[in-house]
Amino acid sequence: MKLPHRRNFLRLAATAIALPAVSRIARAQTYPTRPVRLVVGFPPGQTADITARVMGQCLSERLSQPIVIDNRPGASGTIATEAVVRASADGYTLLYATASNYINATLYEKLNYDFIRDIGPVSSTARSPLVMAVNPSLPVKTVPEFIAYAKANPGKLNMASGGNGNSTHMAGELFKMMTGISLVHVPYRGSPPALTDLLGGQVQVMFDLLASSIEPIRAGALRALAVTTAARLEVLPGIPTVGEFVPAYEASAMGGVGVPKGTPAAIIDKLNKEINACLTDPNVKARFAELGQMTGGGSPADYGKLIAEETEKWGKVVKSAGIKIE
Repeated sequence: MKLPHRRNFLRLAATAIALPAVSRIARAQTYPTRPVRLVVGFPPGQTADITARVMGQCLSERLSQPIVIDNRPGASGTIATEAVVRASADGYTLLYATASNYINATLYEKLNYDFIRDIGPVSSTARSPLVMAVNPSLPVKTVPEFIAYAKANPGKLNMASGGNGNSTHMAGELFKMMTGISLVHVPYRGSPPALTDLLGGQVQVMFDLLASSIEPIRAGALRALAVTTAARLEVLPGIPTVGEFVPAYEASAMGGVGVPKGTPAAIIDKLNKEINACLTDPNVKARFAELGQMTGGGSPADYGKLIAEETEKWGKVVKSAGIKIE
C-alpha cells in the first residue's frame, strides 16, 4: 500500500472506531428525547411508590420529559426488576430499587437475574426508617421490657410483617437474631393489613415503615418502643433507637434508582446529577420529611457500594433465620 493511501486508510479506520463513541456521547447529550419509564415493584400508595412519584415529578421537570411510573407489584419486587433487566439499556427504563432487591439476592433459591451484575447503580434516593411498634395492650413500654417479656413468654408473641422477606420482616428477624428471643412471624400481603391487625390486637408487634405507622403512633393507637435507625429521629422526639439497647442494631429501607446493565455511562452520570439535584430541592426534602425519610444521594459508585453492603448484611440474616422462598 502506498504511503498516502495507507494514511487515508488509517484515518478512515480511526474515524470508524470513534463513531460509536461519538454517537453514544451525542445521545447522552440530547437524552432524554421521549418519556422515561420508572418501574416500581409495589402497588400505588405504598412507600416505595410514593417516593418514586416524588422523584419522578422532580426529574420530569429537570429533564423536560415525562417520567411515567410503571407499577409492577408482585414477588417482592422481582417481577419489576426482571422487566428492567430485560429492557433496552438506553436510559428510557429505570428501576426504583428497594431493600427487597438486596434481600431477594439470598432469599430466593433461583432468580432469573443477578441484581448486582444485571442492574447498574445510578443513585440512592431515600433511607426509610422503621419503627418498632406494639399494641398498647401489651404490658411493655421499653425495648428492654419487651425483650424480658418475650423471654418470659417464648413463642407467644406474634410479629406482623408486610410479607416474607420484605424490610418489615427482616428488621424483625435481625432483632430476634441479635436478642435471642422467640417471636412467631405472621406475614401479610402488604403492610396495610398487617397494621390493621396490629391496631386490633391480633398481633402484638411490628417493625413497620415509619411513614405508615407514624399517625397511629401520634394518635396513641400504637406504642412506639424505638426507631430502627442509627440515630434518633426528629419526627418522633423522645423515642430512642433500638441500638441504644441492642448495640449495633440498625435497619432501614434504602431506595434508589438503577438501570439495565450496559446503559451508557454518560446517561447514568446525567441521571445521577439530576437525581442529586432533586434531593437538594426544598419541595422534595419537605415531602421526604413528611414521610419520615432521610435523603440519599452520592455517586453511582457510592450506591453500588451500599447495595453490596446491604446485600451482604441481609444475606446473613436470611441464612441465620433459615428463610427461603422458591
